[in-house]
This record gives sequence, C-alpha cells and structure tokens, in this order.
Amino acid sequence: MWNQAKNLLCIRLDTIGDVLMTTPALRALKESVPGRQITLLTSSAGAAIAPLIPELDHFLIYDSPWLKATAPRSSPRPEFEMIEFLRSFHFDGAVIFTVYSQNPLPSAFLCYMAEIPLRLAHCHENPYQLLSDWIKDPEPDGGIRHEVQRQLDLVAHIGCTTQNERLSVQVEERDRTTITALLQRLKIDRISPWVVIHPGATAASRRYPPESFAAVADCLISQQGWSVVFTGTESERDLVNQIQATMNAPSHSLCDLTLGEFAALIEAAPVLISNNTGPVHLAAATGTPIVDLYALTNPQHTPWQVPNRVLFHDVPCKYCYKSICPEGHQDCLRQVTPDQVVQATGELIAK
Repeated sequence: MWNQAKNLLCIRLDTIGDVLMTTPALRALKESVPGRQITLLTSSAGAAIAPLIPELDHFLIYDSPWLKATAPRSSPRPEFEMIEFLRSFHFDGAVIFTVYSQNPLPSAFLCYMAEIPLRLAHCHENPYQLLSDWIKDPEPDGGIRHEVQRQLDLVAHIGCTTQNERLSVQVEERDRTTITALLQRLKIDRISPWVVIHPGATAASRRYPPESFAAVADCLISQQGWSVVFTGTESERDLVNQIQATMNAPSHSLCDLTLGEFAALIEAAPVLISNNTGPVHLAAATGTPIVDLYALTNPQHTPWQVPNRVLFHDVPCKYCYKSICPEGHQDCLRQVTPDQVVQATGELIAK
C-alpha cells in the first residue's frame, strides 16, 4: 500500500538541526515512488529551514504541546483545528519522525483523527490502531543509532531507500552573491585561510566557554594568520560582542544574516568551529568541514558524512540529556583546551 501512497505527510516537530538530519529519509521517500509529493509538518523553528530543503514540496507549521519548545497554551483548540486542516489535504500516509525519548502517539492520534490511512512510526508501546505500521523502538536498550540512521531505518521498513544519504540543503544563488560581496568588503578571499566560529547554542549545557572561544580565535588570528568570522542569531549578538571584547586580535561579526545567507556563508567557509547545534548540521549539508565542540549530553548528533573533528572530554556523567549541566561543572566541554581546537582546525584545513 505504501508504494501507492503519493501524497505523504512527514512529521518532524523539532528544530532546524533535527529537520536537516531527516533530509536523507525524506529523499528516500521521494525517490522510491515516482511523482510522490512530500509535505512536512514542523514547528515554527523547524520551518525556518524548510524552504531550503529540495526534497519538500510543501510545509506546514504546527507548534505541538507535547514538545518542550512549545509555550503553554490555555486552550486545546489549535489541535482540533489542525485535525480538520490535515484532513483537507487527503494525505495517503503519514511518517512520524522522532528520537527515542519522544512519544509518537500524540502525532499518530492527530493523523488518525485526520483520517490519514497509513501511519508509520517507531514506538515503544503497542499503539494498536493509532499506527498502521508499528516499528517497535529498539532504542535505547538495543543501542543508540545516529539520528540520521534512525530515520533512514524507519522508512526502509516500507521499502524506501536512497543511494545518497547525505544531508541536503539548497543554497540560493542570490545568497551566494550576497555573501561573496560581503566577504570582499571584509577583505576575506577564497585563497587566504579563514574560519567561521559559531559560539551559541540554545542549551546552556552545549556551550563552550566564551573565554575559550576568544582564546581559539586569538590564536588562529595572531599565530596562524587566519581571519575569523563570528556568527550568531540576533539573541546571540551580546555573546559574540563579549567574546570579541575579550580578544586581543581583530575579528568580524555577522549576526544579522538571513538563514539563506548564513547557509551560503557556511558553504563558502573552509571550516566551521561550533558547538553541537543547528549550524553543525547545516555545514554537513553543505559539505563544509566541522570542528564540533560536542557536549556529551547525548550521543546521536555527531556530524554526518562530512570531514570533522569531534572534541569533548570524557566524563562519567555523559549522556545526561540535560539542557543545563546537572553536575554544574560542564567538564565535557570546559576541559577541551583552545590548543586542541586550534590543532583540529589546522588538521582539517591541511586535508
């Protein structure tokens, strides 16, 4: 029946990085049935990247109350409205993408009530009629897969595979032109060494210390002769300013780019240095080498199929899945020295 389902709803209610890590599975769904249309149902945060994903035909925005990023609401009316809205699209099937710590059943119930006949998801408990295709979740008891592999394995259960398992993003030519002109104004060219540093992350437990970022940038500029471009969202501008104020060497700050321009900047960069957050997966999608300062909050989000160095300090409290370090020391990142980051960056440039 799935091989006749041409109008699919794919549900990924998380953020930019999670949506990007789902793109190989979306491609597998798209390529496996000629003429298949893919509509993504995602959060407001995840929708920001949706226009740049070539596998998508449409996307819908829904901030669900069963994910922690959604603000509390006083009325459940949006859920009733969403059921009617989804029903109007006459989807043939729905594929629900989750990590093992998320419950797919609220999304499955939404699709069941919207009369979507085929419904696929990983699930720990028996969903009975809520899923037409139940894949008993082997994680975490059977080991933890990379999140990209988890989603590829899910769609493989209905016969959907792809030879190209890379993450994907479509950088627009107008954004490339904007970034080329911007780099020229900064006197950064494609020949001289330069690097993008993204020091922010939504979770405090995944942030490398600002003073360490400053030491890394100072070393790259003063000792290696590189140019450094800091990036961040508008809310991270103060963090970038703080790092630059700590530094001895001059650097550049680009905290006012659109997401499309940011993707073009990452694509152009020789190397990205970043906490483990959305830009890491954006770099993986553009093929840009990554120095990933990897907080050991969880194991399944390392850079996918791209040259990389994953830096961390092993700690007994690893894989805590916490947004704030429960031990208060954050040693999995704090014990990574700036010299290690500089060395890893040089190794990637040398390659």
